[in-house]
This record gives sequence, C-alpha cells and structure tokens, in this order.
Amino acid sequence: MSYKILTKKVLNPQIFLMEIEAPLVARRAEPGQFIVLRIDEFGERVPFTIADFDRERGTVTIIVQAVGKTTQELSKYEEGDLILDFAGPLGVPTELEGRKKVAVVGGGLGTAIAYPQAKKLHSMGADVTVITGFRDKDLIILEDELKAVSNKLIITTDDGSNGLQGFVTDRLKEQIEAGEKFDTVIAIGPLMMMRAVCNLTKEYDIPTVVSMNPVMIDGTGMCGGCRVIVDGQIKFACVDGPDFDGHKVDWQLALNRSQMFKKHETEAKEEHTCRMGRGNNNA
Repeated sequence: MSYKILTKKVLNPQIFLMEIEAPLVARRAEPGQFIVLRIDEFGERVPFTIADFDRERGTVTIIVQAVGKTTQELSKYEEGDLILDFAGPLGVPTELEGRKKVAVVGGGLGTAIAYPQAKKLHSMGADVTVITGFRDKDLIILEDELKAVSNKLIITTDDGSNGLQGFVTDRLKEQIEAGEKFDTVIAIGPLMMMRAVCNLTKEYDIPTVVSMNPVMIDGTGMCGGCRVIVDGQIKFACVDGPDFDGHKVDWQLALNRSQMFKKHETEAKEEHTCRMGRGNNNA
C-alpha cells in the first residue's frame, strides 16, 4: 500500500507542508503523536510529528524542514506522488484534559508540533496563549492558523524583523510577571529552547510538558535509539513519550545524544548531493 500526497505547500524557504491520504492513521490520530515514513524501498525510516489530521477526509498533515538526506529528497515530491510507508499513529497522545489556562511555546519547526496542541486545547474551551519564536520574519509559519486557535498569539524573532525582538523565554516571562496564571506550559522546539523554558518555569513552579524528539529508528522501543532519562529512569520517546515532565528531563544527556549522528547525517547528505551532481553532469 502506498500513500498519496494530496497537498503540498511551501511555508518558507526551508519548510513545507504535506497533506497525506492515510485514513487509518487519521482515524486514531491525536495531538502529540507522530508517524514514521519511508519514501521508497531504499529509504530510511524517519519520524514526523502529526501536525494536523482530518478524520472525515482521511488525511494526515506533516510539516517538514529540508535539512537532511531524506527530507531533501521528500522536498522534491509533489502532489499526486506516492510515499511507500506511512506508519502510525505512534507515541502517547498529549494529556490535555483538565488544563484551563495554558501557554503553548513553540520554537522554529516546533511551532508545527505546537499547533495541534493549541488547536485541541482551544476546542476544549481552555484559555490558550501561544508564544512562538523564529530567527527572522521570513521563517514565520502558521501565523493565521495559530491566531484561529489561541486567545493570544505572540510571535517574536531573534532579530526583531517582525517588530518584536527576543527569545520565547523573554515573552513567556513577561506574561508571567504581568499576572498570567498558567496552570501548564507546553514547550516544543529545539532542546536548548525547551531547557531554557523549563529553567524559567521551574522558578515559578509552573508544570511544564516538553516534546522530546531524539533519533527514532523503529518507533516501537525495540532499538533503544530514542532513550532519554526522565526522573533518573530510562524512557523511550517513541513509546513512553514523546511528552515528558520537562522539570525531570536530563537535559545534558539529551543534548549530548543529539550530537551523536551529526557526522553520519552530514556524510549522507554530502554523498546524496554528489550523486545528484554526477547525474546532472551525465545528462
């Protein structure tokens, strides 16, 4: 069975959205879960968080940043093209019941993961403040979509090119000190950003949920590649997470492990680029 790309939309020069026809996945998908896809029989297994889903249409939306070998290859696929494998939903859905006033904090591509959380919370009647951060205004994604599912949307950029300069932690601290009484903060983005958010919220004793997305291979917990340490115990992000109590995550270990495969990914990317170059020369 193959899975058809129904919609492709470029969100910024690095990031694109794909809506995939996958009715069985859409039927059971919930915010916080992910899928593992394989482009073709020679491709690697790559996880992507479910950015949105439509049960009636039988579709699942993923948002992809073209940075590595597989994501660059996927960026060449167009509407109507087929993906070989699309397995899911995997992972534990985010626990959102009972949350009344929530700050959802997204950094960069993490904004795509934050969107379904905010959407579900908003539909449940929670008061939702969304804070997102990007390097500059040209990289901002999902602004209109986030406006529709939040009571307050704050977008900040590192360079201030959108009129508001600073990090997401700056904006979150401003909200807290202005009197906002968040019962939960949900932080999704780069490890350094999530750690910074947790350091801040710990000062104010605000429960904080983070989405850990380490290297995942089989998506079943069998390989052990996605292990993280939470409250001194080994957890596997693909089956125990990806959401965890951010105040209990061993951040230094997570940061160290995130660097383990950088060399391999760089080599694979360079080899893929070289093959493309040779192919063009032979054309």
